[in-house]
Order: sequence, then C-alpha cells, then structure tokens
Amino acid sequence: MDKNRRKVAQRRRRHGRVRKTVEGTPERPRLCVFRSGKHIYCQVIDDWHQQTLVACSSLSPEFRTLGVKGSSVEGASQVGALAGQKCIENGITAVVFDRGGYRYHGRVKALAEGARAKFKEAGAPGF
Repeated sequence: MDKNRRKVAQRRRRHGRVRKTVEGTPERPRLCVFRSGKHIYCQVIDDWHQQTLVACSSLSPEFRTLGVKGSSVEGASQVGALAGQKCIENGITAVVFDRGGYRYHGRVKALAEGARAKFKEAGAPGF
C-alpha cells in the first residue's frame, strides 16, 4: 500500500506543476483528464468562474451504448470524441489540455486526439 500512496502523491505533485502554467479561461477552458484502472474521465472547466462546463466519462450513458471498455485506448478515444462533441454543442471552440500529471501516452493521448479530431471536424481551433 505504501507504494501506491507514493505513486498517487507523485502524480499529484506533477499535476500541481502542470497547473501552475495551465489555466482555463472563459474563452479557452481547461480540458482536465483523470484516469483510473477501469475508467477514464474528463471535464472542461472554466477556472475563472470555477464552473464545470462539460463532463464526460466512460460511465456516461452515451459511452455505454458504444460497447467499448473504458479501460482501453479505444474507449479513451471515444470519451474524447464525446467530450469534443459536447463542447461544440455548448459553443466551446477552443480548450487547453491538462494531462492531470499523467504522461501524454496511451489512454491520455488517445482521449486528447479523439477530442482534437472532433474539433477539427467542426472547423474549430481546438487545442
């Protein structure tokens, strides 16, 4: 258990360093990622007003209908695409990506690329 606590503490420390430079504004909110063993979650957050504008995860009803596992790279890509679609529906055309202290690799990268593809489809700047 000590090893797991240390790993979580290290990730939180890394996330703190990322958050020093990444800030969500009303014009360009922050796309934040959280990854667990079974699921992946993302939120689009306006830090100035402390509001979550869009939330999407592998537990969302829209995702459940796709029949993909949330712990897979394909599932993370679908969650990112759903998040991008919800952003566009809510009038959000550009976001800044917050990797949450995780490496930009695997599921985190797939989520970002899924969202980026949806923004590009809609002709929005994205991130």
